[in-house]
Parts: sequence; C-alpha cells; structure tokens
Amino acid sequence: MKLHTLKPAEGSVKTNKRLGRGEGSGSGTTAGRGNKGAKSRSGYSQKFGFEGGQMPLQRRVPKFGFKNNNKIYYKAINLDVLEALAEKSKSINLQTLIENGFVGKNDKVKVLGRGELKSKVTVEAHAFSATASKAIESAGGTATTVK
Repeated sequence: MKLHTLKPAEGSVKTNKRLGRGEGSGSGTTAGRGNKGAKSRSGYSQKFGFEGGQMPLQRRVPKFGFKNNNKIYYKAINLDVLEALAEKSKSINLQTLIENGFVGKNDKVKVLGRGELKSKVTVEAHAFSATASKAIESAGGTATTVK
C-alpha cells in the first residue's frame, strides 16, 4: 500500500449541490429557501426554543419548587436495622451496608434513632442523629463519622 494510491470508499464522497446558480441547475432563484420571509434571507438565525410566535414549550410548562444544589441527601438507616446486622458482625461500616443492600455505593448514610439497639457495635456512617449516637454509646458501642 502506498500513500498516493489511497482512495476513499466507493460512494462515500459526494459533491455538494450548488444552490442559486441559475434556473438550468434545477435549484436557482430561491435556492430551496422558499419565497419571502425571514428564513429566505441571508443572516437569518432563529432564537433557541422559538416556535414561530407560538408560546414556546419552556414558557408553557408550569414551573414550581426549588432545588437546592448544595443540599446533602442522606439515606436513612435506623437502629432496628443495625440491630439485625449486629447479629452477623460486631462492626458495621459502609461496606457492610452496601453488601446487605441497604444503601447504594454512592449514597451518604445517616443513622437515625428508631428502634432499639441492645448489641455492642462499632458503627461507621456519614452522619448520626443525636438520639442514635446516644443509643449506640449507651449500648457500649462507638459511633464514628466518615467523610
């Protein structure tokens, strides 16, 4: 194979249709733009979302609520869930919760105080409620926060 023998694949290269080059070309006069109006003129550009004067979709659809981009969303895990996991292991970390299907791998975990914790366990999570951390420590365990 030599560089001077290379050619594009058959039918892959087409010549552009030359518009507005007289009536005989088949696309003269209006050059496929139709008669009159803004679209037929040079320099025309349409605003994004413009629907020909009809009320655009982004203005027709009702808007409500507020989405705070800085809010941190936690997956709640209660003490009764931790009690069930405590039977399997004495240390409950994020990996344990992921493996047992309670949270996803990208979720942030907050331990809440519903239920009772009787077992002495060490718990790792992103956040703890005051009642949950008190209940874990009163049972003899430790609550450590993870970044």
